[in-house]
Amino acid sequence: MTDVVSAPAFDARIASRSARVGIVGLGYAGLPLAVAFAEAGFDVLGIDLDAERVEAIARRRSYLVDVPAERYEGMDGKLEATTDFSAVSELDALTICVPTPLSKTRTPDLSYVVSAAESVAEQLVPGQLAILQSTTYPGTTEQVIRPILERAGAVVGRDIFLGYAPERVDPGNHEWNVHTTPKLVAGVSEECLRRTSLLYSTIVDTVVPVSSPMVAETAKLHENTFRAVNIALANELCVMCDRLGISSWEVIAAAATKPFGFLPHYPGPGLGGDCIPVVPHFLAWRLREYGYSAQLIDAAHEVNAHMPNFVLQKIGDALNDVGRPIKGSRILLLGVSYKADVADVRESPSLEVFRQLLSRGGDVRYCDPYFPELELDGRRHASVEWTDEEVAAADCVVMLVAHGAFLAEPRWDRARLVVDTRNVVPAAPHVIPI
Repeated sequence: MTDVVSAPAFDARIASRSARVGIVGLGYAGLPLAVAFAEAGFDVLGIDLDAERVEAIARRRSYLVDVPAERYEGMDGKLEATTDFSAVSELDALTICVPTPLSKTRTPDLSYVVSAAESVAEQLVPGQLAILQSTTYPGTTEQVIRPILERAGAVVGRDIFLGYAPERVDPGNHEWNVHTTPKLVAGVSEECLRRTSLLYSTIVDTVVPVSSPMVAETAKLHENTFRAVNIALANELCVMCDRLGISSWEVIAAAATKPFGFLPHYPGPGLGGDCIPVVPHFLAWRLREYGYSAQLIDAAHEVNAHMPNFVLQKIGDALNDVGRPIKGSRILLLGVSYKADVADVRESPSLEVFRQLLSRGGDVRYCDPYFPELELDGRRHASVEWTDEEVAAADCVVMLVAHGAFLAEPRWDRARLVVDTRNVVPAAPHVIPI
């Protein structure tokens, strides 16, 4: 591609599936996207610096719950992977799907995005479409990515094309996936938007164009902030109902009978994952630059961050009621991932509960079918088996993550004491709900 690919030529390549598509970053958002394009008939190249991921794809081995090994069989060899960014020059379009974590000071860390954009920019040729999918603060696409891509003299909107299409992945959700979840798309120019929309329309049922990348960036942040704030409200309700001596779960179920104006959210041991606990801070941080303090976001964070301590208090109270302290008690934690049936511990509140119990001298074990081993603060732990013997040996069993394996083989009647943070254990004298 020595000349800029004309709009009709680009359209024809997309329509015929002869365009070559690249995905930079093969994690929870990138790999399902790469597989979707491959299943649609495109030749797809995944680029990731993690050699183990690249090898897993070469061997058709699954490392994500949303991409089981059998999905590789339907791609007819359309998906390849590499660690070499020089392959970018062979692509017609690419999407950047790298992480955007928070720093220790709760500010956005764009180092992965910037590094990926710089590596892409070194190999860009005229006519290519680059799309940022990583969740980020408003203005990133136009104020950070665009200047990087234009350093070599190319002009976005004329020589190369730049769009933004935020990920909306919900790992483990079998109803809403890459195909069925509406896709927000934006472009730096009208032609950038048109090409971005056209590309994604090949794999997504509903494409939703918006007026600018900043609108799409902010919409993504608002979606996750909505969840964080409403979960905080449910968590605060849980703490309040504990003081009142009633069940927050029953209160929420009663309120949910209203057919309008109410959307139920549920309490738990805290927030986890790479989006909901993290993304609201992107918005709050960005708005501070405009002299605005996002007070509701900050308050929600404080409520959610307190929940592991609330769970710790419930465990301590439950043990105290049977004449035992946390120190020396054998405590079995069920689940360390951040949500059910997902192999991901990023920001998992279970880890903070684990950490606090250890610091108080508890004899803490954990069981999680997705994590046979776990490193916590430099110390390695091994998962115990989900057996009657392990449950019976524990002074207290704590339900933190409702993995299907626990629910398929309930062993609650074997436990001496259960603290249930997920409302999945049947009511009994030895079961303490939060």
